[in-house]
Amino acid sequence: MGCSSSTGKDAAVDKERRRLSVGSVSSSPADEGSGKNIEEERGLISDLSNQSIEELLKNVWPDNGRKCSVSSVTDQGKASYANKPIQTFGNEDLQTLGLGYTCRKGLKPESPNQDSWFILKVHEDFSIYAVFDGHGAKGHDVSNFVKENLPKLMMRDQRFKTDEMPDMLKDCFRKTQSLITCANKDKKMDANLAGTTATVCVHDHQKNKLTIAHVADSTAVISSWSDNTEMKAEKLTRDHKPDLPDEKKRIERNGGRVIFDGYANHRVYAKGQRYPGLNMSRCLGDLMGHQEAGISCEPEVSERVLTDDDKVLLLCSDGVWEFINPIEASQIVCKFKPNRATSAAEQLAKEAWDRWIREEGGAVVDDITVVLVYLQP
Repeated sequence: MGCSSSTGKDAAVDKERRRLSVGSVSSSPADEGSGKNIEEERGLISDLSNQSIEELLKNVWPDNGRKCSVSSVTDQGKASYANKPIQTFGNEDLQTLGLGYTCRKGLKPESPNQDSWFILKVHEDFSIYAVFDGHGAKGHDVSNFVKENLPKLMMRDQRFKTDEMPDMLKDCFRKTQSLITCANKDKKMDANLAGTTATVCVHDHQKNKLTIAHVADSTAVISSWSDNTEMKAEKLTRDHKPDLPDEKKRIERNGGRVIFDGYANHRVYAKGQRYPGLNMSRCLGDLMGHQEAGISCEPEVSERVLTDDDKVLLLCSDGVWEFINPIEASQIVCKFKPNRATSAAEQLAKEAWDRWIREEGGAVVDDITVVLVYLQP
């Protein structure tokens, strides 16, 4: 969740809005693209938009058997707690595969649901799970753009599912940022002061391994236990916050400032400016923050070989994690059997919503997205 900039007022943030936004600022064009490669980027955007995931899979993995996917679709609806529309291909009920999801709009009357998400399963080969949490006035456009293009870039890369996949994921994040810059230059979206988190997990079923790449604070958690042992919940990602020593050092080295907002968050500002006001140190989009304040699109990448004790994977926007810790989230979803995965996701989202209402007095609730994977359905 994040943050456009503040106005010229004091940096202290009004309690009712402290976690979602710090206002707005008139944006000037941000252009990170160069003339020599802008046409190449335009061509790639056109190519990606004209090729569906289903077509891509037929071309790249024509003999890998059953394939199915489900993902969010951007709409302009603003009804609180409305579930975001979805698009699918394949005829399978993902719940029977231990896959659950929900994406609920919060109490942000000025914008539609800004979260986006994606699930793809190629049976007995690999799956991709991803969550994107947009922020800023046009954050929903940025999160949807990344949701549409980043998975395609990954699957088109020859290094996908090889030992070079960590480097490939970093390159794909950087390429996605470059495509956002191009789309911004062509006025297909306004990403000057709008961006998104990105947490993407590739599940290699043959190697029984997860590879996770992420920027910002849509956290991934794995729940583990064996017979007669206590459940454990481990964060697989760290939230990229401006006050982390290594993040603050990079921001300041690149001309940015890290300032405590007087209530809940440290935020990033360009030197002598009142923007971007981000409460995260890495993201996709936010072109002015990348140019002037040391924001980075470089993901952290980690790998984990799964064991028989690893039972549930959660990828959630921070609408879940604001008032629920990893072990509580694990306990909630593990009450459900794998063939009720979406019911488990819905229950976790409902609990997060109720805690926002209780803690914030009904004044503010963030968008809430849950992608849930029973690893041994």
